[in-house]
Amino acid sequence: MSEQHILFPVTLEVSWQKAAAYPLTAGLRDWLLARGSLTARLKQLCSHFRVEVLGQQILPCSAAEAHGDIKQGEQVLVREVILYCDDSPQVFARSLLPLTSLTGSERQLAHLGEQPLGQVLFNSPDLERKDIEVACLGPQSPVAKLARMMALEDSTELWGRRSLFYLQQKPIMVAEVFLPGAFAYQEEVVA
Repeated sequence: MSEQHILFPVTLEVSWQKAAAYPLTAGLRDWLLARGSLTARLKQLCSHFRVEVLGQQILPCSAAEAHGDIKQGEQVLVREVILYCDDSPQVFARSLLPLTSLTGSERQLAHLGEQPLGQVLFNSPDLERKDIEVACLGPQSPVAKLARMMALEDSTELWGRRSLFYLQQKPIMVAEVFLPGAFAYQEEVVA
């Protein structure tokens, strides 16, 4: 794998809540609560979709990110990427893959490179997705700092979501934050 990004790990130690806790626009709600593949949805909206890997490393799960069957202190493979549509950065994604989940055919998830995790997950017939939680990230959050480093427009708030997935009954946490200028912030519901 290539060099890690200077800000890796960006981290997402935020307060995740049920969507009902926030007054969301219809368009943003549609993006945040969509249960299908975000990768597939983005691919429909652009000619060229790509994944940039910011970094991947085995770390202990923090107390702030522990959830469900992923426990604090458990060794997880942290993978952080940016999803692009036509060279426009749309989403920062942070995945936690417990080492205990990377067994059997799921070992391949540790070696995705620039392949999107979502594409692999949603191609699995036995995928189970738990509730979607959302969060609002302020201008001092590490993701906002990453967006500024990428020369994206300044934003007072960024919105993200996270879900616990089970693949072969093995937990995987995926969190996604929509970057400034993303389709999710457009007033019209796109695709």
